[in-house]
Amino acid sequence: MGGSRVAVIAVQKSIKCKHKFQTSTPIPVKPNLKLIARDEVPAGTRTEFNQQCHVCFGRIEELEHEPFNVHEFVERLAWKTMGTKARNDHDEFDPVLLHSAFERMISDLKDKNVQIQRKVEKLENECKEEEKRHWQRVAELQKRNQTSYSHFQALDERINFVATKVVHLGDQLEGVNTPRARAVEAQRLMNYLSEFLSDQPPKSTVFTDPFQLQLAAEIIQKLHLIALELPAGERFAKARNKIAEKYDHIERELIEEFRQAHKAGDKRKMKRVAMVLSNFKGYGQCVDAFIEETQKGAFLKADPFDDVVPLCERTSELVNEVFSSPEVVLGKLVQNIFLEKLQSHISKKLDLKGEPDHYLSNLFSLYTRVLKVSNDLAKFKLGNDSSLLMKLVKSMFNKHLEAYIGVETKYLKDRCALLLRQYYDCKEHHKKSIQTGGLSELRRDLQAKIGTVTKANINIGPTIENYGGETFLSQEVAINILQETKMAFKRCQVLSSNSDLAANAIKVLDVLIQYLVTEHIDYAIEIGLQGIPLPDPKAPPDIYFFDVVGQANTLFHLFEKQFLDSVVPLIISSPMHSECLQRKRELRDQIETKIDTGLDRSLNAIVGWIRIIASEQKKIDFKPEDENAMMNFTNACSRMVKFLNCQMQSIRDSLDGKNVEVVLTELGTRFHRLIYDHIQQFQYNSLGAMIIIWDVNEYRKCMKDFKIPLVIQLFEKLHALCNLLVVVPENLKQVCSGDQLSGLDKAVLLSFLQLRTDYKSARLVTLLK
Repeated sequence: MGGSRVAVIAVQKSIKCKHKFQTSTPIPVKPNLKLIARDEVPAGTRTEFNQQCHVCFGRIEELEHEPFNVHEFVERLAWKTMGTKARNDHDEFDPVLLHSAFERMISDLKDKNVQIQRKVEKLENECKEEEKRHWQRVAELQKRNQTSYSHFQALDERINFVATKVVHLGDQLEGVNTPRARAVEAQRLMNYLSEFLSDQPPKSTVFTDPFQLQLAAEIIQKLHLIALELPAGERFAKARNKIAEKYDHIERELIEEFRQAHKAGDKRKMKRVAMVLSNFKGYGQCVDAFIEETQKGAFLKADPFDDVVPLCERTSELVNEVFSSPEVVLGKLVQNIFLEKLQSHISKKLDLKGEPDHYLSNLFSLYTRVLKVSNDLAKFKLGNDSSLLMKLVKSMFNKHLEAYIGVETKYLKDRCALLLRQYYDCKEHHKKSIQTGGLSELRRDLQAKIGTVTKANINIGPTIENYGGETFLSQEVAINILQETKMAFKRCQVLSSNSDLAANAIKVLDVLIQYLVTEHIDYAIEIGLQGIPLPDPKAPPDIYFFDVVGQANTLFHLFEKQFLDSVVPLIISSPMHSECLQRKRELRDQIETKIDTGLDRSLNAIVGWIRIIASEQKKIDFKPEDENAMMNFTNACSRMVKFLNCQMQSIRDSLDGKNVEVVLTELGTRFHRLIYDHIQQFQYNSLGAMIIIWDVNEYRKCMKDFKIPLVIQLFEKLHALCNLLVVVPENLKQVCSGDQLSGLDKAVLLSFLQLRTDYKSARLVTLLK
């Protein structure tokens, strides 16, 4: 097969030329092959030549089939030309034979190309002729269309002319027929009227035949209008009365027929009867009958709210099919349901005298459900009044809503007062009035001064009573009060009008502030303030005020949370918002001021007791003669550290956050001041100096538990200053210039050096110059 690829390029070019003009529909043509003389073919290959000619004819026919592939075509031509032997045996391969086959195929392809080109040209000419004939036909059709359009215009003008004549003739006929029809109708009505003018009852079939009720209704309605126009007097009074009686009788029969049609579900008959009754005075009775029949089988449950929306949804479709003004009828249906069914249920629930909490709960629940029903019904068109539903709701609850906020605040006050009273009774505490202000503070200060100066047991200040450590603060009571007010704010939001919402919310807030903040938190703080010991206690003071502060902070945070969650959303759009925020800030400042006062008094009591312990220390404690005395810190130091550790733990257990840091910082700095002054009161020999260093070291360890950097730093410097009491004179200058003491004033350093018993003998004052 290698020799077959020699002429691939040439054959491809020839086939591409042929394939260029091939149309989508193959055109069968006979191959125009060039004849080869027999003597031009070698005698030994004539058989093969004949086979090749047959192959060429077959290959030419393959060109007319789709899809066509050039490479496959050449491969098949070479394969057919050489046979199977040449593929298996290279000696059998004859390149001359293959070359001659390719040349013949190329020649045949060229002839085929010429033939196809002629065919294409012929078809193009035929297409041009057909196009020319097509445009000629189009031109003829346009001329005929123009002629038809002209005929159509003429015919349209003729039709308009005839229509005008017909309308004019119809107007003339109507002008003649209308008076005649009116005359006939008037004559017919006069005949019926004459029957009512006689002493006998009407005998016309239309009034006696029940199947002609709607026709009788039409006639009696017209006679009723005529009777209204009759002159007053006895002459027509009898006829007028008989017509009125018949009018009422037919009206009742129509309403009854409407009821029967409603029960039978005959919508068409209902519509016809409703249309006839729409001209009667009793059309409203027809609507009432429809409303009555519609509600049969409904509202059988104890709770009527579940039936309202489904009933209206079922009735809406029927109303639209039967009545000409369905929105008015549906509005009357809703009005009847609200003012009859729902109003009756609401009155039974709210008019019963009972507990205020049950009343408020029922009022909130019922009002919420009615609002939900009205929102669900808002999708229906109910007459011409778009605010019909809200007017119905307001009319149902009007008397309850007007008195709501009074009932709410009274119930809240009674409930909160009961909760506080039960709590104080449980603690066996009788709530007493608290004396606050300048006089009380003055009496306490005078009592403290008298006790400090005279040491006499003269009591002119308020009684110090700690109630056994009771804080009189209850998280349970606070949560109960907050829960009650939370429900009150929720009811207030729903039951108050937009104009009264902010004012009502502030009334509820006033109750919350009065009973939670003022009568519970503030009262407990005042009680705690009175229970704080004086600055010069006679025994180790019991400080319970830290517990009061911790619990008061927790409860006030709960109050603030409810203020933000429940109060602010109700007043944020009113001018009262800023006033309420200011009021809350004032309450917080007031409580913080009292807490600051109490913390200051508590720290004074703590430091006062430490001062008393320090005052019991003897001067000989720091001038021992026995070296064994310096092996431990003093008893006063031990008592102070133990007392301080207890107070520190109490502060950490009771307070939280920054409050712990602030209080411990203040206590640490006051204790440092006291110890500093205490150290300055003694003289120290070498052994005494070691003892005071031991004491200060214990103080320093205690202050490290405070975890306050400032306090720790103060006692580190104090410890370094105490080291000056034991440093040999030659090293004093080096120690004073060390890192810890370099920043201190020389007067401070000198004051500590003066505490040494060898201050004068060793001339230490000259060492600092």
